[in-house]
Amino acid sequence: MTLSRQLSKQAVMAAILRCAPISRASLAKQTGLSKQTISEIVGQLEEDGFVTETGRTSGHIGRTAITYEVNPRAAFIIAVDLGGTKVRVALCDLACRTLAEEVAPTDKRGKLHVVEQIVGLARLTTKTAAVDTDRIRLAVVAVPGAPRPGSGHVVLAPNIPGFEEIDIGQAISARLGVEVVLENDVNLAAFGEHWLGAGRNVDDLVYIALGTGLGAGIMIGGELVRGATGAAGELGYLPFGSDPFSAEARRVGALERRVGMLGIERRFRDLAGHAESVPRIFDLAEAGDASARAVLDDTATVMARAVAAICAIVDPVRVLLGGGIGGREEIVSRVREILPGCMTRPPEVEAGQLGANATIVGATAIGLGLLHKSLFGAPVASTGISLPPADQVIAGVAE
Repeated sequence: MTLSRQLSKQAVMAAILRCAPISRASLAKQTGLSKQTISEIVGQLEEDGFVTETGRTSGHIGRTAITYEVNPRAAFIIAVDLGGTKVRVALCDLACRTLAEEVAPTDKRGKLHVVEQIVGLARLTTKTAAVDTDRIRLAVVAVPGAPRPGSGHVVLAPNIPGFEEIDIGQAISARLGVEVVLENDVNLAAFGEHWLGAGRNVDDLVYIALGTGLGAGIMIGGELVRGATGAAGELGYLPFGSDPFSAEARRVGALERRVGMLGIERRFRDLAGHAESVPRIFDLAEAGDASARAVLDDTATVMARAVAAICAIVDPVRVLLGGGIGGREEIVSRVREILPGCMTRPPEVEAGQLGANATIVGATAIGLGLLHKSLFGAPVASTGISLPPADQVIAGVAE
């Protein structure tokens, strides 16, 4: 296929994704291609199973025209959200619909045991959705650390034993038989919120996830910022909150030691003289317990400092707080109230809208874009990824 035909095919698919259902005449207007070229490309796409007839135009003078849309079952993506406490695997189609999902506690043995767990859960989703494994084209794996550019290794992932010692990407790819893309979990959550959540229409955005650990996804000009080694946004390693020179801080991060799940539980135990889980600490704070309230106030104060620090560098329009701890209103409202005391022009601060779905949505979005490029793209630089319009996807999810 010539380069010009590849570019034309890419333009047609992008228009169908953006405007479906759409007729051949409308595709010609959208792309500037001749009707003959449109007919040839749409005919080939239909023959290959990537587009399908969806109906006919109505309300116009003259003959009706056949309309087309992407066939959502032409190819599938495995989206994985791997955390220190649980792993979530979803099977998604080309319309960004989740067809099946499996969740399990992360195997505490780490290393290849986690790889086998991911592969097993992925195969369960294909079985549940009755999808031929040959139609799985790509797996996007969200990891709690920094993927090293150009390899399948992950660093700064202390919450999964031995995770940094193996080539995760290659191990999963060999077992699933598909290409595997690794991405930081919070980066994907940021991308998900930017596409379908509280970050829509905001191109300069920071998403901060606080739960078992602490991390940030940074978007500037609508693009993810990954850094030279993929570690941009590893907020837990900011050198305050606890002694940054301690061995434990070097392993998990000084700030994460203070505000992460274990840090919150440790501070409550020191104040109250007995141990409680983080959910219980929130319940106690709501009931008026002084120790619990003091711990949440301290957590929010340190988080506000972290927000101020990252804003001084990247100057986002909006900061979204998410994660099992950071996304709670008790933390979001406290951070919002504290920020004006340490910033002259604080950013908008909101809770993420997608909750626990943010990372899976982001993984699906990245996967769809990469899959579109591999199937229909041309071997030239691209200015972005092609995704269905957010309103269209949200409506489909709501149904």
